[in-house]
Amino acid sequence: MDVYKTHGAFSWSELMTPDPAAAAAFYGQLFGWTVDQMDMGTGPYRVVKAGEAAVGGIMGMPPDAGPMPPTWGCYVTVADVDETLARCTALGGRTLMPPMTVPGVGRMAVIQDPQGAVLSVITYSVESDGG
Repeated sequence: MDVYKTHGAFSWSELMTPDPAAAAAFYGQLFGWTVDQMDMGTGPYRVVKAGEAAVGGIMGMPPDAGPMPPTWGCYVTVADVDETLARCTALGGRTLMPPMTVPGVGRMAVIQDPQGAVLSVITYSVESDGG
């Protein structure tokens, strides 16, 4: 199964933290992850790898995040972000962050289920392998 193409598959994990460098060092030592750093235009983004496989990312807290603790978030692959948002709303959930396109990665949004749990959904672009 290709998690970047399979609707409903968990495909990416991402940490938002005020100190991404310290987090990358900690998790690198804890799990043996290696880290590749790239500039996303809004600051450095660290892609974490288990072996050769990109499995997640570490980024700084967005300036508009408000008071929140560092947190890990999960992404689920969907066939169509807009259809998923409409279905989420119909089922009693809501959209917390409207769809946005991340160049070279795909189209993503953040949803909240009726119980309050938050999850990111993404449709990867053809040229992307998830990371």
